[in-house]
Formats: sequence, C-alpha cells, structure tokens
Amino acid sequence: MSELAFRTCPLCEATCGLEIEVKDDGSVGRIRGDRDDVFSRGFICPKGSTLKQLHEDPDRLRTPRVRGEDGELHPVKWDEAFAEVERRLLPIIEEHGRDAVAIYLGNPTVHSLSAVLYTRFLVRALGTTNVYSASTIDQRPKEISSGLLFGTSISFAVPDLDRTSYLLMLGANPFESNGSLATAPDWPGRLRGIVEREGRVVVVDPKRTKTAEEASEHVSIRPGTDALLLMAMVHVLFAEGLVDLGRLDGLVVGIEEVERVARDFTPEAVSSATAIDAATIRRLARELAAAETAAVYGRIGTCTQEFGTLASWLVDVLNILTGNLDRPGGAMFARPAAGGATTSGAPGRGRGVKLGRRASRVRGLPESYGELPVVCLAEEIDTPGPGQVRALVTVGGNPALSVPNSDRLQRAFRDLELMVSVDPYVNETTRHADVILPSPDVLTKGHYDVAFYQFALRNVANYSPPVLPPEADAMEEWKTIAKLALIAQGAGAAADPAVLDDMVIRGMVERAGLDPEQTLAELAPRVGPERMLDLMLRTGPYGLTLDQLLEHPHGIDLGPLEPRLPDVLRTASGMIEMGAEPFIADVPRLKAALDRTTNGGFVLIGRRHLRSNNSWMHNVTVLMKGKSRCTLQIHPDDARRLGLGDEAKVRSRAGAVVVAIEVTDAVMPGVVSLPHGWGHDLPGVEMKVARAHAGVNSNILADDDLFDPLSGNAVFNGIPVEVAPA
Repeated sequence: MSELAFRTCPLCEATCGLEIEVKDDGSVGRIRGDRDDVFSRGFICPKGSTLKQLHEDPDRLRTPRVRGEDGELHPVKWDEAFAEVERRLLPIIEEHGRDAVAIYLGNPTVHSLSAVLYTRFLVRALGTTNVYSASTIDQRPKEISSGLLFGTSISFAVPDLDRTSYLLMLGANPFESNGSLATAPDWPGRLRGIVEREGRVVVVDPKRTKTAEEASEHVSIRPGTDALLLMAMVHVLFAEGLVDLGRLDGLVVGIEEVERVARDFTPEAVSSATAIDAATIRRLARELAAAETAAVYGRIGTCTQEFGTLASWLVDVLNILTGNLDRPGGAMFARPAAGGATTSGAPGRGRGVKLGRRASRVRGLPESYGELPVVCLAEEIDTPGPGQVRALVTVGGNPALSVPNSDRLQRAFRDLELMVSVDPYVNETTRHADVILPSPDVLTKGHYDVAFYQFALRNVANYSPPVLPPEADAMEEWKTIAKLALIAQGAGAAADPAVLDDMVIRGMVERAGLDPEQTLAELAPRVGPERMLDLMLRTGPYGLTLDQLLEHPHGIDLGPLEPRLPDVLRTASGMIEMGAEPFIADVPRLKAALDRTTNGGFVLIGRRHLRSNNSWMHNVTVLMKGKSRCTLQIHPDDARRLGLGDEAKVRSRAGAVVVAIEVTDAVMPGVVSLPHGWGHDLPGVEMKVARAHAGVNSNILADDDLFDPLSGNAVFNGIPVEVAPA
C-alpha cells in the first residue's frame, strides 16, 4: 500500500501541482502532475518528477561541515557548527565593524517558505550595508521600472495570457524556462491557446528558440537593442495618433515627456542598430494598437543588458499607451492571498521608491531596495581599506557560477577570513566555506509561494504540508537562519530560535493593528513559518486561514485577474508616473547607442534549457542524460569563416574558455550563445553527476565592468567576445 501526497513544485516559478506517491516504508514512488490542481491541471515539466532523486541524492549534505586545521571540511554536530560561527564571526564584527560582513541571497531562497520569511531578519541582524542577491543578476531592472511607475518593487504587470488576442514577447523563452516574473503553469499550452483562438504571438529574440518556433512570428533582433525597438514603437504610436489610454486617462503623468524623448527614435533611426527593418517596426506598433486585447511582456533577456531598465520601462509604456494596462487580456496586477506591498496600507497612494540612498565603497555604484549590485561583490572583498568585506554569508546561492567575472570572485573567496553557507551541497561556491549548514530536503518542508503569487497570472492559494518526516539530525531551515541572526545580534550560539520567532510574530501582529494576545492564541499552536503564513493569510485581501488551505490540498482558485487601478498604486502622486526622472535622464545614453557601428566582432548571449535551472539540478542523472547542452551555438557562416573544428576558444575582457561548438542557423550571424550555470569540474566540488557533465562556466566571460547603470544589473546578453579555433 501507499499514500498520495500533493504539493506545489518548488523548483521554478511555474508553481505546478505534484502528486507524490509515498510508500509504506517511507520512500518516494512515482511523481506526476496533479490533475486536480486548480492552477496547473496536471501539467508538469521534467524537473518536477525529480524530487525523488533530489531527496535520495547521496551527495546532498545531511549534517553540517566545518573546515578543520587540515583545511578540509569535516562533518560536525549542529551545536559545534553554530559555535564555530560565533567564535569567528563576532571578532570580525568587533574589530572591523558590521560592514566587514556581506550576505548573498541566491535564487533558491525565494523557492523556500522559510528562507523568504526569515532571511530578512538575518540581514537586519547582521546590520551590514553589504547586501547582495541574485536580483541584480536577472531582474532588478524590472523591479526598478515597476517601482518608479507604480510605487513598489513587486508591482509587476503580468500578461493575461488566457484572455489576450495579441502577445508581443521579448527576451523570454517560456517553452524552456516556464515563464519568469509572470507565474503560471503550462506557458506552452497558454501560448498555443492564443494562436488557437486566432490570436497572434510575436517573439522578439536574437535566437530562434523553441518559443519562437511555436510563435506566429519570430522577429530577430541584435542583442542588447530591445530598448531601441520599443522606443521606436512608442514613437510610431505618438506620430500616427495611435495613443489611446482608455480607462487610464487622467491616471497617468509624464506623457508629454515620453513623447518628447521618443521623437528622435524613428523606425529608420533604430533599424540599423536593431537589425530590424523600419517597416516591421511600424507594423508591430500598429498591430499592438489595433488588437482587440494585447500585452507586451519582456523578461530576462531584456533585463540582462546595458539598457535593461529602459527596456523594462518601455514594455509597460507600450501597455499604457495602447490602453492595455489593467484590463482583461492586457497586462494586469495579481491580488496575492498572503498580501503584499500592493495590498497593504492605504490604497492608491504611498511613499513610492527611493533609490541610491548609499553607494558601494570601491566604485560608488548605487544601492537599490537595500542591496548593492552583485558586480561589486568581488572588488569589495579583494580591495583593501576601511570597510573591506572580510566575512561572507551565503544562503541558497552559487555566486561562483552566477556572478560576472566569476574567476575573480572565486579568487576573492580565498581572501575571506570567514565564509558561512546555508546550502545542501558542497558546490562551486560552498567549497570555499568554513561552515556549511545544510538546508533540509524540500519534501520535508512545508511550502507556499509567497513571492510568486505576487505576480501570478491567476489568483490562487495553495499550501503544501511536508510530504516526509524530517531526516535524522536535520534542522528546520527557519531555525538555522534564526540562529544565525541571533548569533549576529550577540545572543550566542546556544540561543533558542523560538526567541526570534516569537519576537517577529508579535511585531507582525502589532503592525497589523490586531490584539496581540488574542491573535497569538488564535494562531497557536503553530510556530515558525506556518504561523507567519497563517497571519499573512488572515490579514490578506481574502481573509483566508492556513486551515482552509489544508482542507484544499489541490489549492483554492480565487479567480482570474481583475482591474486594480488606481488602488494598486503606491506612488507619492497617486498616479502612474510614466515620465519619472530616472527614465528620462537615461534616454540620452540610449540615443548615443544609435551611432554605434558594429566592427564585425561577436556578441555573447545566454540561453535556458527545460532540464535545468541556473546551476540547480545538474546532479540529477535523469536530467543530465542525452547529448551535452553546454555548447557554444554559432551560425554556420561564422563557423565556416573562422574554420572552427569541434571546439572554439571564446575570449572577453574578463577571461576565456574553450568549449564545444554547435553549428546552427538558430542564432544570428555575429551572435554566439552559451548557457550559464555550468563549470562543475573545480577542485573540492562534491557533486559526482555534475562533475561528470561539467561544461564550462560562461560567467568567466561575463564582464563585471558591464552593467545597466540605472539598476546596477549585470550584463549577460550582448557581451563583446572574440571567437577562434581552439
């Protein structure tokens, strides 16, 4: 006999429901899509079925590791590991100050309920201004543009795929990535649905991706020029009298400024730079304006370029100018059940966002949302002087593979006096750690997508209780993070994490304006993240409880997205601030790009694959089967001209790699593509499957001098490189 458990997959943003067989002996059997899940309806990608393999992976850490005097990492008990953190962290803080400690929060933290809720308290406890995250690798431009337009960093307007008749998509490949900052299962089915109801899907991409192949039309564009294309489309809307704000009329300020700065960006002016003919640009603008319903959607490819913030801004500008923002079939705002920045406080007005409140020590790059750009991390470690980073805490990240100029960062890691990592593997980053605190297996943790429901394409709520009991000697993730926070505060390694948990929940109750004693009694006996989640649901816009979600193991469908303007706004003016000064001030930099000439060299872009997620899951055999995916894709004409054999040497200002080539006309001439997240053959990495499929690290080529100055986001698309026979 066996039982079935249901949970939301925690491996990407799609939030697919899983049906998991749990056998009598406690082992995991078959995993398939949950056909009754209110959001995914049985859809599943190859990653979701591998939770069994991840659970059973012999390389996954189950006990803490501490580096001994022999330089090796040794298993220790939890109290020994925390004592080592206290012994080594506090003297650094006392001698050099709190800014001598940095923290890096990786992408996996947003896929964990505990990490989402507790890492903010760890950051506060450390008291450092050296805070870094994966956000300045792939999404900060979208966060900044949304904040300036609508008032909060997560005010993302997402495409209403199920009701739109026209979708213009840039820099996204959801057939491989399952969508990003627009949460929904089965993006492929939803995109096909647009075409089946006689709508159009137009994909703008330098590469003919799987998504582009399935689209109504693929428009090839030179990497890094999306903002030029979008600005030219804005120009056409104004020049041809196609602007129609619809119900947004009277709710938008800055229209005149946008019209003014768009005047010089005619389709003819941008055609050479974008490699798109002027007639196509005009046609796209007219189609967008004429469609019954339409949405423009841009993602990672539009963020990871030198004009990432302007491109993200112009995506929403086009939605606004065509009257497609905040209407069914257009770009809309979710209403998350657990609440958030767009549902709390007085509706329709707020403080807006403040950027650049401080700057990094070495280069003076501006802060945003409490973080510094990750392109600064290596120099803050390896540059001597007051404020030099001497200790680093990482939570769920692998910056050794994900940060630009990663060779420099890994050299800098060796200079640290202390590195503490919360991570389930000895990977390319944690091999440098002095203390590794393993996070527990995902099947032993409760799960709720606090972050991703903030920008879901349908309002749903789904909590997944643990599928399996805790493993022997495991510590709950929230307790690990809470104990680190208590150590940083000086409470000592023996401090009870319940102290922080009780303090935090009481503060949340008081800020919600509720009676503390009565509310805490209602939340009892829950503790930890489930208690926080229960409170967030109760005070959220639907007044749900965690018990209600437990009664609905396939989730609760709260309905399609509905218009939320002006209530969703949190700008100081209470208006959509389309002509915010940072956008307008950055346009001259974009205009200067019109005069650039290509010198016949190559530019590098990244790519995604359905069977991996950054550097995640490369230690799962079933996902690594088949031909190598870490190849340099190059156009046949370029390969022939260069006389390439099986391998090529690729060089940038930052470094060089030798990689197997894959000749394909899917990429434009002059463009080469290399996936990120590889390079597992480094000394000390304890991931046998990943090492057997090592690949090369593309971020050795990524340049930490290349970033979008408005957001500090690293540039990964459009990196100038030289290609030659190996």
